[in-house]
Amino acid sequence: MLSYACFDASFLNRPIFGMSLPLAAFNFDGMTVSLMRYVRIINESKSSIRKGKDSLMPRLVDHEVRQREITDAVRRVIVDGGLAAVTFQSVAAEAGISVRLVQYYFGTKREFLLATHQAVRQDAGARLMQELSVLGAEATPREVISAFLVGMLPLDRQRREEAIVLGAFHAAALTGQGIAAEETLTAPRELTALISGQLQRVTNRDAVAPSMDPDLDAELILAAVAGLAQGMLPGYATAELAAQLVERLLDRILGPTRPQATNEPEVGRR
Repeated sequence: MLSYACFDASFLNRPIFGMSLPLAAFNFDGMTVSLMRYVRIINESKSSIRKGKDSLMPRLVDHEVRQREITDAVRRVIVDGGLAAVTFQSVAAEAGISVRLVQYYFGTKREFLLATHQAVRQDAGARLMQELSVLGAEATPREVISAFLVGMLPLDRQRREEAIVLGAFHAAALTGQGIAAEETLTAPRELTALISGQLQRVTNRDAVAPSMDPDLDAELILAAVAGLAQGMLPGYATAELAAQLVERLLDRILGPTRPQATNEPEVGRR
């Protein structure tokens, strides 16, 4: 970052590569301007001119914001009509932009599908990190694992939509609809590794059943909760039952954290 006091911004209004870049496009908040941002804008503008695509998009658009608008639209189309409903035309209509603009950012349907899958994973990961920050550094392995698992359950609208989208990708990978199974396995592998790491913390510090295997038990936990999450979508279980099942699963592997009450009301399926 360069200080505004030592940065001559007057040249920003001069024609560069045949166009004028207005001062309004640059951020002077805090009396600073980003030279890297300026260089990126110039490079993107040059590239657009060379490719003859300058008319397809605003010269000073934030690419990440636009891509996010498109992947968000893909999500909504999948939630409303499944993966089969996703086309350039349906995504453009949902995003309120032209088909050509969608094609500018994503040359193929496969590209924006994979970008959408990644965006869903990133959103879920960011939400999980926020939940872990609330727990704090003193959180027990069980508390961390519970946060992971509850975060997977479709307990609100956002998580429900994420579960629908990820389920659609899983089905597409199984039926050969342009998505390879390997391309959908990053998230479960990452979660399995995180859960296994927490189980290893338990074995290192606590007396646990000698049969515990952090890697295998992590696979078991994730498989059980992933199935529960998908089962909740059509209404198989209530949120209360799902939370109860997660705690029971952890009790089976880690041991109960408190004596089980005998007079708890039964929570049933809908």
